[in-house]
Amino acid sequence: MEDKGITEEKTNNIPPEEIFQIFDKVFKKVITLSTRAVINLINGLFDTDYPLDSTITYNWTEFEDDNLKKILADTIITINGKYAYHLEAQMEKDNSIVFRVFEYGYGHANRSHEIRDGRYVLRFPRPVVIYLYYEGTVPDEYVLTLEFDEGQGVYEYKVPVLKLPEITAQELSERKLVVLIPFHVLKLRYALKKKNQDLAQLQSYIVNVIIGCINENVRLGNITIEDALKLKRYLRKLCDYLSRHYEELKGMNDMTDESFMTDIDIMCEEHEKAMAEKDVQLAEKDVQLAEQSSQLAEQSSQLAEQSSQLAEQKNHLIAATKALIAQGMSEEEARSITNVSLE
Repeated sequence: MEDKGITEEKTNNIPPEEIFQIFDKVFKKVITLSTRAVINLINGLFDTDYPLDSTITYNWTEFEDDNLKKILADTIITINGKYAYHLEAQMEKDNSIVFRVFEYGYGHANRSHEIRDGRYVLRFPRPVVIYLYYEGTVPDEYVLTLEFDEGQGVYEYKVPVLKLPEITAQELSERKLVVLIPFHVLKLRYALKKKNQDLAQLQSYIVNVIIGCINENVRLGNITIEDALKLKRYLRKLCDYLSRHYEELKGMNDMTDESFMTDIDIMCEEHEKAMAEKDVQLAEKDVQLAEQSSQLAEQSSQLAEQSSQLAEQKNHLIAATKALIAQGMSEEEARSITNVSLE
């Protein structure tokens, strides 16, 4: 799986607002996939090592824009009820983003403020800005300097930046950031504008690189089959939006529809086959358990019958011992004959 034929350079035109919205919605979707996928994302972004069965809590905050439309302002994820991470996705260069990240971080810290040993504590989440798309250049890190009067000092609030257009599919797999791979379709328009690729090459890129990356990560166990199907669904939605908004990408969906459907059908078939095999295995185990239960029941019945026979034999011997004693034999002599105790 290689990124062949597609350049890594950035586009020169910013997509319209509706494109921003669909990419934002898809971003919110991909970070709410399976626990396995999201924990791998957090580990890959922040170089942590949380177990894949860790618990995840989403801290969504809403605010209203100038048109009184509610939008999700931030995505703060808490792992194991303690460690918080702030993910902010961007579609264009924004020099004010560091102020918003700080504001959202402060809001989260203030909602969960603590008092430790008489000291008041605000614990900020660890932030990252993820550029899904941008033109020009963006910094590797944003730094917000907090200056305090009265000699309290200066503090630098640092926000690292992930530049998705500069990360190849292979690198995404290595860092287990595969949930971000659908956004690689943003490379396609720039490739066509430079006229160094045609639609056939773009179709090949989608099928062999993007979808190939998703399939590979299923095999590696980084995401579930359900995750893969959702990622492909989101990928197709993004391709549809790009195709409808950019003249040079019209026809892309017609060329990729069959590949999408064939691939999704194969994934579904493999998933159903795996589930059917599990059902057969479970049925076989049920039969084995039923046979074992039947054998145990039969053994219990045999033991009960043997116990009943032994009890009956003992009663006969006790009766015989008493009869001998009644005939004038001492108890000791009678017991030596029947070998049973009258106690």
